[in-house]
Amino acid sequence: MADKFVIDTNVAISANGKDTHASMRCQLACIQLLENCKKWPIGLDESSLIMDEYAKYLSYAGQPGVGDMFFKYLYDNQYSSNHIDTVKITQTKDSSRGFDELPVNSLDPSDRKFLAAAVVAKAVVVNATDSDWIEQAELLKTLQVEIKQLCPEQSCK
Repeated sequence: MADKFVIDTNVAISANGKDTHASMRCQLACIQLLENCKKWPIGLDESSLIMDEYAKYLSYAGQPGVGDMFFKYLYDNQYSSNHIDTVKITQTKDSSRGFDELPVNSLDPSDRKFLAAAVVAKAVVVNATDSDWIEQAELLKTLQVEIKQLCPEQSCK
């Protein structure tokens, strides 16, 4: 396993198993990763952009799904755990970049916060079902950010 992960929202949504196009195999891969989330550092941003996105799709109650459990764990421990690395990322008015930490890019604007956090935290981005990460392989290579594809068969268009 990597030293640190930034986890795209689609991983937690897929682990919850509802409102997702993820296969059962993909859902299981997401569940297995998130059930072990306390074993390695998770990267978040200081300004809570990642947590705000998680909150749109996941429950603060930590149930009924494993994705919800992951979100509750992060929420409860984001300021007190050695396993959560909160980094500073800076939004920019330059819509071709999104964040000062990124060059001009065509990544989906909703994914840029994850990439900026991964750059600063020197973390691996974990993805389940989003094709943007494969499509942006050159950008990731330039930024020296690795992507962990939990469901490669589902993350292509």
